[in-house]
Amino acid sequence: MNIYKCIIIDDDPFAIEWLEKYISFVPNLRLIKSYTNPMEALVDLSNGEMMDLILLDIEMPVVSGIELSQEIRQRARKIVFSTAYKEYGYQAFEVNADAYLLKPYTLSKFAGTIEKLFSKENHSVTKNNDDFFFVKDKYESLKLIKINYREIIAAESKQNYVLIHTLSKKVLTYMSLTEISKILNEKKNFVQFQRSFIIGKDHIESIDGNTIKMVNELRISVGDYYKKDFTSFLSEKLIKAGRKGNALP
Repeated sequence: MNIYKCIIIDDDPFAIEWLEKYISFVPNLRLIKSYTNPMEALVDLSNGEMMDLILLDIEMPVVSGIELSQEIRQRARKIVFSTAYKEYGYQAFEVNADAYLLKPYTLSKFAGTIEKLFSKENHSVTKNNDDFFFVKDKYESLKLIKINYREIIAAESKQNYVLIHTLSKKVLTYMSLTEISKILNEKKNFVQFQRSFIIGKDHIESIDGNTIKMVNELRISVGDYYKKDFTSFLSEKLIKAGRKGNALP
């Protein structure tokens, strides 16, 4: 059984106590920490390990859950809003939340939501660890489409979907970029230099400053968060002239 690490961020101690009790009844969830201070959570997540699940309140002092989710999206596989306010549903959708639980909700509703979230990654993708995998394509009425790893130019986040750009086609499949990154990260050929894209290194055509041009004319700007990784990548791959005996005439 897979064990999923989770944290709670909620300024209401009673809501935290209630959620902690629910988590204790779900055998594959392991609570790492609970926060009443969202800024403390932000600092810890920025410097800590990746979480499988963040349970996040919306109306909190200093910073709202909606704002906070944009900062921590890359630090969690799943973000679930747990709130008493139904009017934030559209905003939650806009920031790519994985679920929206309206307080007060039952234990069965909570457990069912968690089960559905983590079962998606097992059912939406059929993997072959060698050369390819299958995904359901929204463009083709959910037909299973074979994707060869070596042909993937980029995977692009499209809210609740991922658009996979390949050498021969585009496939739109229902999953998050975080979910597909777990598949692509098993290979050594993929990197992420922007929040919304994972790219295939073999299909980079050129780099102009902080803009990466792919072989299909797709242009990707390097995000601030990824500039350190991007600089390391360039340092590793760039052939520098000027050493004695190697200079061109």
